[in-house]
Amino acid sequence: MLRKLALSLGLLLAPTLDAAVRAVELPGPLVDPAWLEARLGAEDLVVLDIRNAIDGGSLEAYAAGHVPGAIYSNYLTDGWRVTRDGVIGMAPPPADLERLIGGLGIGNEDAVVLVYGGVNATDFGSAARIYWTFKYLGHDRVAILDGGWRAWQAAGLPVERGVREPEPTLFEARVRPEYAVDTAYVEAALERGGAVFVDARPAAQFVGEEKHAAARAYGHLPGAWSVPQEAFFDPVTGGLRPREELLEVIPPELLAMEGTIVAYCNTGHWAATDWFVLHEILGREGVRLYDASMVGWTKDAARPVETGTGIMGGIRAWLERFLES
Repeated sequence: MLRKLALSLGLLLAPTLDAAVRAVELPGPLVDPAWLEARLGAEDLVVLDIRNAIDGGSLEAYAAGHVPGAIYSNYLTDGWRVTRDGVIGMAPPPADLERLIGGLGIGNEDAVVLVYGGVNATDFGSAARIYWTFKYLGHDRVAILDGGWRAWQAAGLPVERGVREPEPTLFEARVRPEYAVDTAYVEAALERGGAVFVDARPAAQFVGEEKHAAARAYGHLPGAWSVPQEAFFDPVTGGLRPREELLEVIPPELLAMEGTIVAYCNTGHWAATDWFVLHEILGREGVRLYDASMVGWTKDAARPVETGTGIMGGIRAWLERFLES
């Protein structure tokens, strides 16, 4: 309340202040708590709290405390990902996303800062996936609060309680198809080459020792590189590791390769973190997200899958296909 009053008095005392001066300029894909705190109340800033069951969050947790002025949308239940053609975790049609985003009071000119829990790497993936969604829809004015809600609290910054109801507005998508690939693209790329596949899942799933419950086969896309998304996360800060440490996680040969890089996992959630690090932090062009990932790929048992070199991995993959044929 006091912050709003101070902002209103400031505007009254400076009636000549141009809108362009007030406009929020995002410094990059990540912003820190001090940067965000200094800009709370700006007319073109929307703070979007996306905490959900992955981090123990909910509407109730948001109501109990959040970044002042933030609005809430549950990443898992509000329609950011849907089931299409029997495949979970898919991007909704652009028209549905336009309604979702506009209903949150986010317009095309707004700067959006995403607040996740800051609990673990999978939790960061919630923010990375919604960040990718905005970029896919042609909205560049988006960033993630590095360290999320955990970092905000650790900094001892103000907390607001209660639930804010957004004022709906119009959001128009300008879809960038080059940010995503579908299963037909993956099939063609495996046949003709020209794409490098990066698997964001844990190593045990990559080699075929474990799998997602909804996937129908063990293993990974043929020729894929294993780059587990968890290695990018700093459990001490709740955010990503420093840039130099991120580079240590990724094989240098991978970054040096030409052509398209396709990040995938099981449902396009963990893969969003690999995409975010490669494309947004490290600036590697031509990185795309396969949201159907292994759940979508293995829906057809005829599609090729590789496992680890151990004989048990191969036997398990073969048995999985045999039982479903």
